[in-house]
Amino acid sequence: MKRIKLFFGVLMLLIPVSGMAQWVNTVKYSEGLAFVKNDKGKYGFIDEAGTLVIPCNWNGANNFSEGLAPVKNKKGKWGFINKTGELVIPCTWEDVDSFEDGLAIVENSHEKMGIIDKTGKIITPCKWDDIDDFNEDGFAVVEDEDGRVGLIDKTGKVIIPCKWDDIDDFDEYGFAKVEDEDGRYGLYDKTGKVIIPCKWEDIDDFDEYGFAKVEDEDGRCGIYDKTGKVITPCKWDDIDDFEEGLASVEDKNGKCGFIDMNGNLVIPCKWENASFFSEGLAAVQDENKKRGYIDKTGKVVIPCKWKTAYAFIDGFAPVQDDNRKWGFIDKSGKVVIPCKWKTTYAFIDGFAPVQDDNGKWGFIDKSGKVVIPCKWKAVKPFEDGLAAVQEDNEEWSKIDKTGKIIK
Repeated sequence: MKRIKLFFGVLMLLIPVSGMAQWVNTVKYSEGLAFVKNDKGKYGFIDEAGTLVIPCNWNGANNFSEGLAPVKNKKGKWGFINKTGELVIPCTWEDVDSFEDGLAIVENSHEKMGIIDKTGKIITPCKWDDIDDFNEDGFAVVEDEDGRVGLIDKTGKVIIPCKWDDIDDFDEYGFAKVEDEDGRYGLYDKTGKVIIPCKWEDIDDFDEYGFAKVEDEDGRCGIYDKTGKVITPCKWDDIDDFEEGLASVEDKNGKCGFIDMNGNLVIPCKWENASFFSEGLAAVQDENKKRGYIDKTGKVVIPCKWKTAYAFIDGFAPVQDDNRKWGFIDKSGKVVIPCKWKTTYAFIDGFAPVQDDNGKWGFIDKSGKVVIPCKWKAVKPFEDGLAAVQEDNEEWSKIDKTGKIIK
């Protein structure tokens, strides 16, 4: 939360020069005009030719925004003039902010803030201790006399009441996270409807499927959807993101299984560890610390015999054997590239990065052939036909699929 920073600091940027005909102006022009100060301490406006177009009759001023400029009279009150110098909003305010999207924040003599439009009409009465600028969604955070925050829209309507310690901006799905005085979180939508009650230790952002994970005071996890419906109650030690319609969960015994998007446990919690589904298979770890793969029915389709196993991408999965060497298997479990590499990563764009026993990196194709020799200190996967490679001198370059350096 920030107080509006008005114009007293800006005024110090203007340095008066002896003589009414000259100005020293270090403030940028705005809408073709800039405010200046004469040797008597009075403010007016000049055009870009340096001609005084609005006389120096004011005790304070700031630049034009949306056709209006703040000015201060001899009583120390602020109002607004137009570009002809006409006072169009009377000087009745202790402080004002510039107009933005037709609205300006103002402060009265009781140090309370409100909002006016360009006619001077009060949109939001001066009853707030603080008002933030309106965000791109058209909402502004307001703070009441008790230091509690809420949200208003550009009509001044209170969308979220002032009873929260903190409020985030609305996310891409139209939800705002609120935090109460006990550090608990909830979610509102843009109509002010409570989607998730404020009782959770943490709330994740909604994912692409419209689910948000919540965590209770005991560290147990559950899931809500965007309507506020509980998909699964907080009974899991952990829940991963949904992939291909399923999400891995961990029960109180530390065993992992999978739930569907209705919250149903469709693969029992019997695995020591479980990864996400990719291309219809998920890597799991058994009680012997060996990894293999199951399908979406929970059937083991590739036996648990690998020390480490990663997700299938483009029909291949990196696996590590008991000698800590890496290779690749296909979806039948067949070793298609022998485990002889110190490290490797998934195939992307037809090539996979591999590291040899000397710690140097290169690339192989899907036949296992080394197509770019292992001579680099580090590499990044190919993307759009190019890969970043790092030489021993720490410099990075781009190479094409022939290994040629592209400057």
